Amino acid sequence: MAKKKIALITGVSGQDGSYLAHFLLQKNYKVIGSDRRSARNTQWRLDRLGIMDKLIYEELELGEIFEIQRLFKKYNFDEVYNLAAQSFVGSSFNSPLNTANITALGVLRFLECIRTISPKTKFYQASSSEMFGDVLEKIQNEKTPFNPQSPYAISKMFGHFATTNYRLSYNLFAVSGILFNHESPFRGEEFVTRKIIKGFINILKGKQKFIELGNIEAKRDWGYAKEYVEAMWKMLQNKSPKDYVISTGKTYSVKEFVNEVARYLNFKTKWIGKSSLNKKLIHTDTNKVLVKINKKFFRPAEVNFLKGDFSKARKELNWKPKTDFKKLVKIMVDEELKYSN
Repeated sequence: MAKKKIALITGVSGQDGSYLAHFLLQKNYKVIGSDRRSARNTQWRLDRLGIMDKLIYEELELGEIFEIQRLFKKYNFDEVYNLAAQSFVGSSFNSPLNTANITALGVLRFLECIRTISPKTKFYQASSSEMFGDVLEKIQNEKTPFNPQSPYAISKMFGHFATTNYRLSYNLFAVSGILFNHESPFRGEEFVTRKIIKGFINILKGKQKFIELGNIEAKRDWGYAKEYVEAMWKMLQNKSPKDYVISTGKTYSVKEFVNEVARYLNFKTKWIGKSSLNKKLIHTDTNKVLVKINKKFFRPAEVNFLKGDFSKARKELNWKPKTDFKKLVKIMVDEELKYSN
């Protein structure tokens, strides 16, 4: 009988971590999942997938290299998926030092442990389309220059280049997946897609009067997180280590996301107001305001447009997205309705 592969997933209780853990367990991996100590109460995703008792759980602070070394000495990892990060872009402006320490230097600590303790371990780094920032090319691929607009994106860029550098310098199997926005019912409530869906359902139930949003004209390439974790795994099964853009190649604005959620929940709506700050979405039957714009939700430096070219992943990994924008909204709204109180 073949030996079970052992994988470490950092940030295992997050959206991507929980989907990836579920995916690897189905592939008969032994899965070690780690989170920072303060993430103890955020394991609802693992519970919902029914896998909490199927993985080995280890607390891990990415700021402490001794803790990472301890895990490498305890387990003989075949694969490491570094999904842990201070991952909310807005928060990175409020805590740039913490963001850099975890999201940037955390990657370097891992690479150092692999180099010195376990050089055969394959390493996946979760890079981000936010690194493209204020885009320098209309459609972004693996060769598009980065132009980051937040401490989060700058930190992700450091991790991305550190991964490349260790691959080239020490012949490690270390890759980065440049994932564009990927959503699911497991998205954190602070992210705009889940905030919009939760807000509309609360309005429907009379628990909330309106939703406040920032830049509704920002356009994103939105895919389904459950499908994106398979691409991560495929990158580590490749013959040679390479980086890939994972995206849908289609772009929709936050405003279009709002419209689709409202339509699916049978709200009759229209936008009023000319300037971007004065725009409001009103319920045409009641004339009540459903969405307002609040300046506090604008970022200090905005990323207005992202659209990924996943042709390299399609060709070399045989990966492509299966869930379109409308279906993604439907999946998210249906599950929110099912589990909302």
